[in-house]
Formats: sequence, structure tokens, C-alpha cells
Amino acid sequence: MTGSTPQRDPDHPHDLVGIGIGPFNLSLAALAHGVPGGLATAFYEQRPAFHWHPGQLIDGTTLQVPFLADLVTLADPTSPWSFLNYLRGRDRLYPFYFAERFHTHRTEYDAYCRWVSDHLPGLHFAHRVDAVRWNPERGLFEVDHTRLGPDGETQAPGRTHTRHIALGVGTEPHVPEPLRPLTEQPDVPVIHSADYLHHRDRLLAAEHVTVIGSGQSGAEIFLDLLRTRPTGAEKIHWLTRTEAFAPMEYSKLGLEHFTPDYTRYFHALPEHVRGDLLPRQWQLHKAIDADTIAAIHDELYRRTLHGGWPDAVLTPGVRVRTAGRLATTKVELHLEHTQQGTRSRLTTDAVVLATGYRERPLGRILAGLEPYMRRDSRDRPRVDAHHRLVLDPSVTGSLYVQNAETHTHGVGAPDLGLAAWRSAGILNHLTGKEPYPLPRRTAFTTFGLERQEAPGIPRQTPPARTTRTP
Repeated sequence: MTGSTPQRDPDHPHDLVGIGIGPFNLSLAALAHGVPGGLATAFYEQRPAFHWHPGQLIDGTTLQVPFLADLVTLADPTSPWSFLNYLRGRDRLYPFYFAERFHTHRTEYDAYCRWVSDHLPGLHFAHRVDAVRWNPERGLFEVDHTRLGPDGETQAPGRTHTRHIALGVGTEPHVPEPLRPLTEQPDVPVIHSADYLHHRDRLLAAEHVTVIGSGQSGAEIFLDLLRTRPTGAEKIHWLTRTEAFAPMEYSKLGLEHFTPDYTRYFHALPEHVRGDLLPRQWQLHKAIDADTIAAIHDELYRRTLHGGWPDAVLTPGVRVRTAGRLATTKVELHLEHTQQGTRSRLTTDAVVLATGYRERPLGRILAGLEPYMRRDSRDRPRVDAHHRLVLDPSVTGSLYVQNAETHTHGVGAPDLGLAAWRSAGILNHLTGKEPYPLPRRTAFTTFGLERQEAPGIPRQTPPARTTRTP
């Protein structure tokens, strides 16, 4: 829903304003809609409509979490915004039942989220949030926003007052420093995996393609290119800094790192321990699904059936030192093998950077709150157990963050399987009640010598106003 810009009188503020409408804030909006008595909410998104990684919705790719990890089910299986209710409304429950799919296609997850965004009230697309401030006289946050036209032009400014804010602006593609200048020149395609489908035809037409990065996205793109290019003339390089094209940890006990129990354990660790631990956990969330690895090997093997080997080079343990243009139609990559200590050059016609994402900087939006923010020893925002930014005690409202707290809450922060749990916890904390009872234990593993208990509901927090947004 785009809707008109909601103007809220400071004497009748919102209970909650969401900034950004990705899966996590969409989950929060859906569960907020079901809070008994109602909450006055508004959610703003700069894009004109919901789309989930549209440049990576390659045919046949699936989510790496089960369908139960939708926007609401793990907090409220009876919610009208569940994936199963989406299927029911399209008369597709029986086909889904017989398909026996525990992991849905990414395109279907995107369609499901768009269905929720099209029907859920209180969502305002094509609205850019410009600034957030704390008004100490009124004891409210002020959110300045601008309504955008069809071409992104500014149309009308607005201001909304709210008691609480949920920041869900998501992540942005990461381009390594040596390759950044190349992405700014259009002659030779050097694109991030986030834009793969937008450039796929051009990449397929390139004589030689290099894929950099060994996570799930890099593997899916390599497989898609491999399946499409001619046998014996594939001309693809796949390079990665990691020591192997490694499978993602998907054992039952390994998956318990994506439970509320582990999130609480991780948050309670000392800051320096969390910082040391995160890089060592890359195989929990940055490796490759075992089925995708098998499909790649099957495709490579199939191309050897009539003799010869496919013209595809897969090399782990390689970093790109520098890169530059060669004439006007090619790219030259200067490579170093981290174990051998050897160096070489690779000339290619196109590069796909499957180099992941980074949390989006919050400085522009939150500049007005900088005097109130508390930071850790590495100048990162401190986030408490309730997913709130730690602010000066004079700020009586809460500013919750979604997928901006990996450094405090661990590898589960960007995981879709924890979306409903986190959203429910935010709403429980915000209302001072428990509209969504949450499990006290979620893992068989006890991660420390003493189990971290779920934080209680702070009864001193006054209940939120129960007026609905008109």
C-alpha cells in the first residue's frame, strides 16, 4: 500500500513507526496488526513497492530456511498473514501439500511477501525517511519523511510523531576496495550478484566470465552460467578467498545456532569474545547449500561424459590484489594465492561479485540522535537484549533495530527463521504485556555452563496507546 502521507498530531502520536519495509519490518507490521486492542503504527519504505532481492531470483533457487520461517508462523501460527494462509487464498494448499516442499522457491517467498505488503494496512511505500530526532519536551520521536513520485522525484514533506521506532533498513551490497572503480565504468560488466538477473543476458554473451565469492549466491550464479554456456567452451573462472568451496553447516544441532537460546547466549558474551567468534562462524551462514554443491558437481561431471574436461576453473584460497581495465573491453585481475604465496593475472570479459552484503550505515537517518547514542569500544551502536539501541536514559522511547545487530546478537540476526521471534519480542517489550507468548527454551544444546534465560517483560513500561491509525 502506498497511501497518502500520514500526518499524525503530536497530541495523538503513533505507538510505533517502522523505517524500511523488508521482510523483518514486514514481519513486525504483520504481527503488530494482530496485537489485541490494536496499535497505532506506520511503516515507511523508499522503494515504490516490496521486492526481495529481485536480481537474485534465479529459476529453481530455494530459500535456505523451511516455509515455517515465514513472517509470522513461529510466533503466531494462527495469523492471517502466514504463508499457508497465502496458499489457501490462492487455492494452492493441496498442490503445495503434494509437492512435499519444506523449502520454498525464492520467487514464491517474494510473491508471498508482496501479497502481505499489498494487503496489510499502515504501509507507506515511496516514502523516504530523511531524519529522526528526539523531542524531549513532548517525550516523542519526530520522523521527517518525503513522499516520492513515480520517478523518485520529491513531492511532499511530512512529519510523524511516535513513541517508538523500529529500524529495518536492511543491508547493502559489498564491493571490495580493489574492484570498486570497475563498477563505476559501464564498458565491461562488473556487477554485484544483487543485480545478476538484470545483467544476465549480457553476461551470457561475454566470452569469458569470472565469478568472485563462494557463498550461496556465488554458487547459484556459477551453476546458472555453467548450465547455459556451451559444453567445452564454458570459459568460466570461479574464485574465492575462503580455503574451500565448503558446505553450509546444516546438521540438526548445528542449526541450533539460529535459535533464540543461542542469540541470548551470544548477547551475554563479552564484547571481545563476540568479535573473535563471529569470523570463525562463516560456515554457519556464508557457505554453500549441499544440494547446490552436488548440482554443480553433477553438471561438471556430465560435461566429461564424451571425453575432455569443461573449460571451467574453480580455485579457492585466492584474493584479488588489484584490478584494472585492459583496453576498453576487458578486465585484468591481479590475483594472489594465500597459501602458496604465488601471484598471477587473469583477463576476463565480465565479473560477477558475489561478495556479500554489509549492514547499511545508520548515520544519515540517525544523525539527530547521535548525542544520545551509546557505542562500544569499536564505535558500533550498543544494542540491548530487547533489540533496542542503548540510548541516554533521558530518551524514554525505544528505538528497536532489525538486522543491524549481528555484532551483539550473532549470526542469527539476518536469518529469516528468527524474524517472527524477534518481532514478537519487540511487541511484547513495547506493550509491556505478552500478546505473543514466546518459548522459554528452543534448543537441546546448552551453550554455556549456565543457561541464558529469556528476558522478562518489563512491567514498568506503560502500555502503549490502543488507538488505530485512521
